[in-house]
Amino acid sequence: MAKLPSPEKIWRIWLGSQSPRRPILRWSATDKLGLLMVCLLVAIFSSYKLLAVPDLKPGDIAQSNVIAPADALVLDTQALKDKRNGLKETFIQVIDEDQSNNLEKIVLNKIKKLRSLKDTNLQIGKDKINLTSSEKSWLVNVSKIEWAVWETEIKKTSEKMLSQGIIDTLALDQLKEASSLQLVDLGKKDSPNRTLGVKILSSSFYRKSNLKIDSSKTNLLLEDLINKDEINKIKVLEGSLISKKGVKISSQDFDVLEHFNKVSRSARPVKWLITFSESLGSCGLLLMIMRRENPKLQARHGLLSLTLLFVVQLTKDWLGPLASPMQLILPPTLLLSQGIGTTTSLVWMATASLIWPTSLDASGEVRLIIACIAASFIALLGRRMRSRAQVLQIAIFIPFGALLGQWFIFNQVINEKNIEFNNLSFDPNSLFNETLIISAMLMVTILIVPILENTFGLLTRARLMELADQERPLLRRLSREAPGTFEHTLTILSLAEEGARVIGADVDLIRTGALYHDVGKLHAPNWFIENQKDGRNPHEEIKNPYKSADVLQAHVDEGLKLARRYRLPSPIADFIPEHQGTLKMGYFLHKARESDPSASEKRFRYKGPIPHSKETGILMLADGCEAALRALDASSSDIDACQTVRKIIQSRQVDGQLKESSLTRAEIEIIVRAFVSVWRRMRHRRLQYPSFNSR
Repeated sequence: MAKLPSPEKIWRIWLGSQSPRRPILRWSATDKLGLLMVCLLVAIFSSYKLLAVPDLKPGDIAQSNVIAPADALVLDTQALKDKRNGLKETFIQVIDEDQSNNLEKIVLNKIKKLRSLKDTNLQIGKDKINLTSSEKSWLVNVSKIEWAVWETEIKKTSEKMLSQGIIDTLALDQLKEASSLQLVDLGKKDSPNRTLGVKILSSSFYRKSNLKIDSSKTNLLLEDLINKDEINKIKVLEGSLISKKGVKISSQDFDVLEHFNKVSRSARPVKWLITFSESLGSCGLLLMIMRRENPKLQARHGLLSLTLLFVVQLTKDWLGPLASPMQLILPPTLLLSQGIGTTTSLVWMATASLIWPTSLDASGEVRLIIACIAASFIALLGRRMRSRAQVLQIAIFIPFGALLGQWFIFNQVINEKNIEFNNLSFDPNSLFNETLIISAMLMVTILIVPILENTFGLLTRARLMELADQERPLLRRLSREAPGTFEHTLTILSLAEEGARVIGADVDLIRTGALYHDVGKLHAPNWFIENQKDGRNPHEEIKNPYKSADVLQAHVDEGLKLARRYRLPSPIADFIPEHQGTLKMGYFLHKARESDPSASEKRFRYKGPIPHSKETGILMLADGCEAALRALDASSSDIDACQTVRKIIQSRQVDGQLKESSLTRAEIEIIVRAFVSVWRRMRHRRLQYPSFNSR
C-alpha cells in the first residue's frame, strides 16, 4: 500500500508549486509562536460575543427584522428603573425587638444607679445628669411606695415610646418634650419626679433607634406605587416591527424582544466555534497565500499583516456601528500593497471583510462593497506607484471616487428607479466628511510608511527609487573612488534590467540591487582590474594567490558592512553576496595549483550564499556575461554572442549556482536573447564622417 505524504510535505509541495526550485525561508519556533498568538487574538475578538449572555443588549445593532407574533403589554424596564430611582428614599420601617430590649436595659440600669447614688452630679455610663436641688430633695426623701410607682411609670412610658418607634435623628429637645408628654401622670410639668423621668428617658434614647427597614414590605409598597402608573407599559400590536435590521436596539425594543423570547439567555458554543474557526482559518490562509507568493517571506511581514488585522478587529469591536469599512480597510491595504505586494494586500482586504465582527445596516453593506472595490484599486495601483507623489494621488482620488460611487448608487440606481433596498438613506454631508477623513488617514499612512519600512523591513517602490538615485552618498563615492567599477556596474545594470523585464521579474529591485552589488570594492579599488591604471596590478606584485583570493572575498564582506552602515534594506544587501554565490576564483586557483597541485578548491570559492531569487540570479548571469560580451570583437555576430552567453550560463548551472534562484530553462533562454539585444545596442557603429582640410 502506497504511503501517504505527510502534511508538512504537502505544504512544501503546495508552496513550491509555481516553481519546484523556489527556496522556502524557514521560520523559527519563536516566530511561529508569535504569529499563532496574534491569530488567536484575531479569532477571539471576532467571536467572543457569541459566548456573551444575553446575546443582545440595548445599544447593539439589530441583525435582522423582528415582527411581533402577538399583541402584548410589556413592562418598560427603563421607565421602571427611572421610577425606582425616584422612589429610592421610600421604605417601610418596623420595630427591631433586639434593639428595643437593649434600650429597655439601658433605662433600667439608669434607674438602679439613680436610686443608689446621691451625689450632686450622677454619672451613669458616659452620660451625666445634673440634678436640680428639688430633684435631689425628692430623690433623698422619696418613700419606697412612691419610688415603686415612679419606677413603674418610667418603665411603662419607656415601653410605650419604644413601641411607637425611636429614631436616631430626633433632636434632644423634641425627645424631652415627647418624654414629658408621656409622663403626664406623674404630676405637673415642672414637678421633680416628672423632670427626673424626662432626663432618664431622653438620655437613654438620644441618638439611638429601634427601627429597621423591612425589605419585603418596602418592595410591596414600591410595586404597588409603580403598578398604579400605566406609563410603565409598552403596548405591542401583532405584526408590528420590533427591531429593524441595522438599527440600534433601544431599551424598549429589548424589553419587547425579551418578552417574546427573542433574546438568548444561553451561550452559543457551536456558532462560536464556527466563527472562531473561520477567523483562525482566515488568518492561516492569509499567511499561506503570502508564503506561496513569496516563499522567502520574513516572519515580521506576516506579523505586520496579522497585527493590522487585529487592530482593525479591535477598532471594529470598540466603535461598533460607528466603524466605517473604508476608514478601516483602505489605509492597511495601501500599506501592505506598498510594502509587501498586491496579492498580499488583496487577500488581507478580503480577510478583513470576511470576518467583520459586527452586523451592518443596509447602507453599511453597500459601503462595505464599495470599500472592497476601492481597496482593490489601491492594492492594484499601490505597488506600481514609483514615487510618493504618485501614492499621494491615490490618497486623494480613490476616496473621492468612492464618494462618487456611493452617490451614484444611492441617487441614480436606487432613488430614481425606486428600488427598495432595506430603506437605504443617503446623507451627502456625512459621506463627504467621511471622504475627507479617509484621505487624511491615507496621507498619514504615507507619512508613517518610512518608519514601518525600517521597523518591519519593508521595501516600497518609492524607497527603491530613492535608493537608485545616483546622487546618493554611497553611489557618489563609488563613482569617485572606483570609476571603473561604477562603469562596470552601469553596464551590468543594463543587462540585468533587460533580463528582468523580459521574464516579468522585479525591474526596480534588480536595478537598485545592481547599483550596490559591488560597493565592497571601495575597500581596495586598485586591486580590481577595471580600476587599475598604467598597467600596475597589485596581484602580480604580491604573487600570492591566497592573499589575492582573500581580497576578492573581502569585497563581499566589506560590501555587507557598508550595506549595514548605510542602512540598505535586506533585499538590496542580498545582491552583494548572492551575485557571486559560491563561484570559483578560477585564475587564482590555477596560480595556486601551479606551485601546489593539492591546493583546495574550497579555499578559492566565494562564501556565498548562492542566488535565492530570480533577481539575484539574473545579476549573477549579467556579471559573468558582461566582460565576455565586451571582449567580443567588432565582427562578432549575434550567434557568436548567444554562444558566449550560453556557455557562461551553462557553467553557472553545472556549478549549481542557479538551483535555488527559481529561474526556469525557458526564462534563461529568454534572458540569453535579452543580453544579446543589449550587447547589440552597446556595440553599434557610428558612421565615419569625412575629414575636411582647412586651408
